[in-house]
Order: sequence, then structure tokens, then C-alpha cells
Amino acid sequence: MQEALNKIIEDYIENEGNIISVLQQIQEEFNYLPKDAIHYVSDRLSIPSSYFYGVATFYSQFYLKPRGKHIITTCCGTACHVKGSDKLYNQVREEFNLTGDEDTSGDGLCTAEKVACVGACSIAPVVIVDKKILGKVQKKELTKVIKEIKEEQDA
Repeated sequence: MQEALNKIIEDYIENEGNIISVLQQIQEEFNYLPKDAIHYVSDRLSIPSSYFYGVATFYSQFYLKPRGKHIITTCCGTACHVKGSDKLYNQVREEFNLTGDEDTSGDGLCTAEKVACVGACSIAPVVIVDKKILGKVQKKELTKVIKEIKEEQDA
């Protein structure tokens, strides 16, 4: 971990970076912002960790908890909601045994999230799987996608 973080710190110093770019690089490296990483960089750069946490909690692009290998995002905007996106979101949660406020499966295979709107109302309901946009999604199609993810894990 330290080797990767030292490269990020060097880049910050050489390119007169900013906190956002440091956080982006940390997240790119670890798929989320580990507490140890933030504190390590904070100490090395003599920037209070509260500055990093302030930025990380302000922007929705940053994650303080580990995320799954696959990210399934369900749009729950008005058009998608009317076309049944809540059922699709619940299907994903059920398939990956997510309960309560869990959003990442215990095996780290999948993170299920919902967003207010992805701006693709004409193809509602929309589900994004690993940055691939699926429009007019039906339960059957989503079942197939989930099955493929699970089979990949088993292989």
C-alpha cells in the first residue's frame, strides 16, 4: 500500500496537485478510500485528514467503504421509477443477499446502488452495469446479467 501511496504523493508534489486529484488516485488504486491510506497521505503531506474527509464526503464520486468488483447502478428518477426501477433495484439486492443498509455483497462481487437520475429517461428503466448502460430493462434481462456475473465469479 505504501509504495502506491508514495507514487501518488510524488505526483502531487511534482505536479502541484490538489486534494481532489489525490483522492481520485487513491480511489483508482484501491477502488475506494481506505482510512489508512487517507491518514498516511495526510501525515506525509502535512495536510489535516479532515480536509481529505471533507472533500471525500462532499463529492458523491468518492467511496469510504469497499466496493464490489461489479457495480450495478439503478436509476430511480421519475421516468425509471414509473417503469419499475425499484423492483429492479430490489432484485439486485435480493440476488446478492444484501440486507439492511448493505450495498456491497459479502464476497465483494457486487455493489448495488441507486441514483436519482442518469438523464436517459427515453430508455427508462435504466440500469448501469460496470459503466455499460442498459435501457428498457426487464426483470428477465437483469436476471441474465446477474447470472453472468455470478458464473464469472465461479469460473
